[in-house]
Amino acid sequence: MNEAQKIKGAAFKDLHSADGIFVMPNAWNAGSACMLEAAGFPALGTTSAGIAYCLGLPDYEGALGRDAALEETRRIAGAVRIPVSVDAENGYGHTPEEVAETIRRVAETGAVGASIEDHAVGYGTGDLYDRVLATERIEAAAAAAASLPFPFTLTARAECYLVGHPDPFGESVARAVAYRDAGADCLYVPGVAGAETIGRLVREVGAPVNVVMGLAGSPMSVSQLEDLGVKRVSIGGSLARATFGLIRRAAAEIRDHGTFGYAEEQVPDSELGRFFAGRQAPTAP
Repeated sequence: MNEAQKIKGAAFKDLHSADGIFVMPNAWNAGSACMLEAAGFPALGTTSAGIAYCLGLPDYEGALGRDAALEETRRIAGAVRIPVSVDAENGYGHTPEEVAETIRRVAETGAVGASIEDHAVGYGTGDLYDRVLATERIEAAAAAAASLPFPFTLTARAECYLVGHPDPFGESVARAVAYRDAGADCLYVPGVAGAETIGRLVREVGAPVNVVMGLAGSPMSVSQLEDLGVKRVSIGGSLARATFGLIRRAAAEIRDHGTFGYAEEQVPDSELGRFFAGRQAPTAP
């Protein structure tokens, strides 16, 4: 831990307690992180999906291991001056002890926050962890975070909508409240949609709530989400997927038409050279 990490950790905590909403877009490498920081966002998240795709791996199959994810996280955190929170998937382990170790490993990258899912990838049926075990995992993560020498923001995710739970809202609220009481600083229910449902979730959870935007069929604006009481907005892997969409369209254009119209939207090499040459952020610990 260095002084910069302590300052970033405090700043990230403050964003969750201050009035209003903030947007935390998700980066998948140091370059994307630098460009998002330059746009003026106060914090960044990582996207495990984006990191996996850039390594030629699938998402949601446990293909991205902890070491590879945190190696990229270290590059991201070391490239920017703003706080970074890590998409730590299911904590890269099933037991509370394994999740706690992941929090400690995340802290070593220079990041100042992490999110933990309750989706049991590769565990039994691959469904949600039992609610009791899921809560114990968050308790262990919160204890590990509290033991760190700098403020660390823990986000707990309830994946009920993503796994097709028969009562996704009711179970999400029950889990989010349990995770809040177990020490989570922010709650995240990916897949929840619609103003009425999001507003009700915020009211019933009674703690800072993260909502993901950038998904198909989720056209709500930041101001609309703020009116509903949402504290934080992330974009998951959507920007990374949009980048891969550009690659696919450009490849098809070259293959099918022999033209290079995609190049009209590129940032000139000289401009990128100047941009990155001026970004001398301190490296992560």
